[in-house]
Amino acid sequence: MPTITSQSLRSILTFQAIAVLLTISTLATSTSTASAADSNGKHNVTKKPNIVFFFIDDLGWTDVGFMGSDNHETPNIDRLAAEGLVFTDAYACAPNCAPSRACLMSGQYTPRHGIFTVGDPKRGNHAQRKLEPAPNKTVLDDEFVTIAESLHTNGYVSASMGKWHLGADPTTQGFDINIAGKEWGSPSGGGYHSPYNYPNLVNKEPGEYLTDRLTAEACQFIEENQDGPFFLYLTHYAVHTPIQGRADLVKKYKAKPTPKHHKNAAYAAMVESVDHSVRDVLAKLDDLKLADETIVLFFSDNGGFLGATSNHPLRGGKGMLYEGGIREPMIVRWPGVTKPGTKCQEPVIGVDFYPTLLEVTGTKRPNDYTLDGVSFAPLLSAPESSLDRPALFWHFPCYLQGSGDPNGGPFRTTPAGAIRMGRWKLIEWFETGRQELYNLHDDISEKHDLSRSHDDKRKELHDAMLAWRKKVNAPVPATPNPQYEPKAKSGSGNGKRGRKK
Repeated sequence: MPTITSQSLRSILTFQAIAVLLTISTLATSTSTASAADSNGKHNVTKKPNIVFFFIDDLGWTDVGFMGSDNHETPNIDRLAAEGLVFTDAYACAPNCAPSRACLMSGQYTPRHGIFTVGDPKRGNHAQRKLEPAPNKTVLDDEFVTIAESLHTNGYVSASMGKWHLGADPTTQGFDINIAGKEWGSPSGGGYHSPYNYPNLVNKEPGEYLTDRLTAEACQFIEENQDGPFFLYLTHYAVHTPIQGRADLVKKYKAKPTPKHHKNAAYAAMVESVDHSVRDVLAKLDDLKLADETIVLFFSDNGGFLGATSNHPLRGGKGMLYEGGIREPMIVRWPGVTKPGTKCQEPVIGVDFYPTLLEVTGTKRPNDYTLDGVSFAPLLSAPESSLDRPALFWHFPCYLQGSGDPNGGPFRTTPAGAIRMGRWKLIEWFETGRQELYNLHDDISEKHDLSRSHDDKRKELHDAMLAWRKKVNAPVPATPNPQYEPKAKSGSGNGKRGRKK
């Protein structure tokens, strides 16, 4: 039994060059693999692979070099991308932290577990809300079987290191080890700079940076469990607010010329610290000769926070159902299965990780338990193939204060739902019935609403979304808010754009 402790792509040419070199190296070197894909794309597990899952908080789609950042230096994440498979159309299940994490851990969409948002679903001025939002849960109920609980049945030792946000302690939900995880949605144990006090991670002396410390704990866990199999869920608090970078890195970015998009030096420093984390963990796998038998995944829980970064060319950011709020950078590296320097354009979403990890580890699905996702394991060896899935869905029946609502007003979003079907995406706003239709293949920035010119397509997507809501019993806010005061609404927005239904 394994030991359990307590514990802008800098340029496209550069990326391609790295990929070519790695491909040559792969062809020239014989490596052992933990899995082989059969003719149907199914994976026949011969040895249980270890899993390292980097789950970064609030990292935007273009916040990393391989996705086109014009300032953030992420050579180690870029290296991981060059060595593995990049998913260009990867999505979080929600536009903010807690529901996205609940979907990832449970394998179920938000209406099934009831965690729709962070905290109060009535965030913002009560007088400006037309509707009463759906009730919201803040803890993932014990009835939901997490990825860690399923992997435990197959002999995996699991560690959650960093942000949990689904209850008091991830060890009550299948993890053997918890470092720094609690119900907190931000680094509330003292911020990013010590002294701080997190669960099983205390430092009373100044001078330590939280991202660095979590990385050190992760490397220790790998070393002490190198006989495997292990599941490391390295779920950094970074790059969530407060925006607190390491002083040396902040100084570095302040000295650089001002870029067009990623201008925040402290935020850039936080992103680079995440890159250092990837560097150190990959180095530990290499040192222990575990790289060839370890699946490494890199993903984010929602889009970048517009108060700190830009998601250009995507519209919107954290808290919105536009692409900037839900589209994420994603990498999977599995030597012998994924091919270096490859890309996959098939849409995938957070609930897909659960069935994928079950398949690639040879773990049985929980009995009498619904998984809403589809395994993307076949894409790892055949990224040009299709999952033959009808659609992806989002349901956010809550309010978030800020700006971004297409009707104007003091909200990042009002209650809404969305669906992506192929290249098409529909967003429906529950306050007004407004619907917006976008062709993401031609309009990734969601500038051109086609709901009027393509009414048949709008109806097709809306009908599919209505059928899905009925299937998962999704609550749609309809009760008027008795505190609503129309005159309190600031800004009228452009009521002409979009279709109301």
